[in-house]
Amino acid sequence: MALKDLSPWHHGKGTGGTVPSMTDLHHEVDRVFEDFWRGFASPALFNDNGGAMTFDVRVDTSEDDKAYHVVAELPGMTEKDVEVTFADNMLTISGEKKAEKEVKEENLHRRERSFGSFRRSFTLPSEVDEGKIAATFKDGVMTIDLPKTETAQKKAKKITISRGK
Repeated sequence: MALKDLSPWHHGKGTGGTVPSMTDLHHEVDRVFEDFWRGFASPALFNDNGGAMTFDVRVDTSEDDKAYHVVAELPGMTEKDVEVTFADNMLTISGEKKAEKEVKEENLHRRERSFGSFRRSFTLPSEVDEGKIAATFKDGVMTIDLPKTETAQKKAKKITISRGK
């Protein structure tokens, strides 16, 4: 980070230019390290998106004979922060995370706010039984089960492998 990125600026006496105060420098260094370590502290990695923060949700997908399964890690979120939609064979998971932290000490009053959003979409085969899709949320992990239609379940035929002669 270039020193010119620090703000607010104060005119330093005898320096012939502008320099940040030591308090401003201290707070800026703290912010830089918090931003750096934030991605390691949480499975959701944050990215700068024009002032807002977006984060990449870690998702595991699987399939068995009866359904497709999607498991998304959403630490620090609740089911109220997340929206799940299914239309035109497209499953979309989106949400927003907001946090506010305030510190009051004798000579310090600091309030920090952060927010971020995410959106993940998955195209699925037309064999999903839309009426039976279910989602559960527990301890920051959302599981979505997308049952296959009965026709699709019957299509899957196990082939017996015989031993060659």
